[in-house]
Order: sequence, then C-alpha cells, then structure tokens
Amino acid sequence: MKLKMLPLAALLGLALTACNSGPAAEKPAATAAPAATSATPPATAKKRLLFFGNSLTAGLGVEPEQAFAGLIGQKIDSLKLPYEVINAGLSGETTAGGRSRVGWILRQPVDIFVLELGANDGLRGIPLASTRQNLQGIVDTVRRRSPGAQIVLAGMQIPPNMGQAYSTDFKAVFQEIAAKNHLVLIPFLLEGVGGHPDLNQADGIHPTPAGHRIVARTVWASLAPLVGAK
Repeated sequence: MKLKMLPLAALLGLALTACNSGPAAEKPAATAAPAATSATPPATAKKRLLFFGNSLTAGLGVEPEQAFAGLIGQKIDSLKLPYEVINAGLSGETTAGGRSRVGWILRQPVDIFVLELGANDGLRGIPLASTRQNLQGIVDTVRRRSPGAQIVLAGMQIPPNMGQAYSTDFKAVFQEIAAKNHLVLIPFLLEGVGGHPDLNQADGIHPTPAGHRIVARTVWASLAPLVGAK
C-alpha cells in the first residue's frame, strides 16, 4: 500500500478515528463456536513517524511531496518500511505554540517524533529561557503520551542579527536539550542550505525543492538507523 502523507488538516480525523477494522463480520451460524467471529487476525498496523515543526516542516512555498518530510515519506515507502509519515508542520509556529498543541497532536501515540521548532523564536528574539523551557515541555509531553517514542531534535542556527552572543547561545539550546534528554540530535537542519541563495526562495529563509532535497538527506542520516533502514 502506498504510504500516506497526512497534512495537519487531516490530523483531527486521525486523532478521533479508530484504526480500520475492515468490513463487519457476518453473523455466525447457530452451530458456530463463539470465537469464530475473531478467527482472522487483524492486519499489523504501521508505526507512526511524526514531523512536528513550523513552515520548514510544512513546506511553505513548495508542494507537500517536495518538502523534506514528504521526501522522507517517499523514501520510507520505497524501502517498504512499516511506517506512516504524519506531517504536523504549521507555518509561523513558535516553541510556545508547539507546546500548546502537542498534547492534541499526540492523542494517538507515535513511535518516532521529529521536533523541528525554534527558528521563529530566534528570528523574533524571544528570550532563550522561554525557548528552552518550551522545548523541554514538548519533550516531556511526548515522553508522557508516547513513553516508547524515539525523539529526534532538529538543531537550528540563526544569523547574528540579534547579536553574536544571542546567536551562539541559541545554537547551544538545542545541544543542551538533546544532551539532557538523550535525544537524537540533527546538529543543523539547514546544513548546506542556509545562506545559499540558489537553494532558498526569494525570502532567503525557506528552501526551494532543491534545498528540501538536501534537508531530506540531512534528516535521513539521523532517521535511517531508527526506522531500520540498511
């Protein structure tokens, strides 16, 4: 079956709808044993890999299948790995916004949670203590709602518009959160893309399709061992 890429708009249905059970079984004959209605075991459900982030994850300015999360989904599908990819990216999202909605997103458990938030905090000069606290709050919620989930944290860097000290300390926040919580860390999500005009859209922030392909390779390097890719 082709892997489904679920945008944020579909998540409400995902959260409220039970797993498919297939057509209703026919009423058993009077002589049938009571256990006959459950003789056929249900199909094994796919594991869930959820991308939780901002416009970079959502793929602002490109088609969903061109964004790095969509490309990861296609890779997983091509390898026939038992994962369903869910794209819960929301343009403009800050760590505070993510912390407020993550509980709703996790109404169903996930197996791998990719956390990509913080860039909008940095661009707005939000105090680093708040960013740190919000990221920790999201991690705590994931651990509470999906205790067995593996968490991947996408590191981010920003230009020194807010001062070199802020930029340096901003980068360190992701390293601190990853080390404290034993997370898989992607050192810099936009490695090889950030600061390259030919790989970004006119705003200089959001990757082009070519840029997203590079981001997908960066993310896949951390995800491959977790999903069992060889």
